[in-house]
Amino acid sequence: MTLVDSISACFSKYITFSGRAQRSEFWWFMLFLTVGQIISGAADAVMFGDNIVVLGGVEISYNTGYFGNIFALATFLPTWAAQVRRLHDTGRSGWWLLFALVPLIGVIVLLIWMIRKGNEGTNKYGPDPLV
Repeated sequence: MTLVDSISACFSKYITFSGRAQRSEFWWFMLFLTVGQIISGAADAVMFGDNIVVLGGVEISYNTGYFGNIFALATFLPTWAAQVRRLHDTGRSGWWLLFALVPLIGVIVLLIWMIRKGNEGTNKYGPDPLV
């Protein structure tokens, strides 16, 4: 699956939490999201500049993040759905995403599960997406 195919698949399954997502579909979409956030963050910095707040004598610089927030809002549901479908490919329920709430350990375990190869053949979440 290519980058364009992955983006198309994830947006066409905008809120589809059933089925399975192969590794390439998931990771190409994650790359798209990362690049999109970088570009929207750069656009925010160029358009709106940085704001400076002084807290306890320390200057903290931040930008407003309008474009970044719009991008994140537009991609929230497809990202969530792709994560659930990726967990389904490994034979796990989408509820395992809540494991990310466990500090540090949860994110590491989920990352390992997302990286690993999915179950071969049909599992309880559907047919193998590679077939």
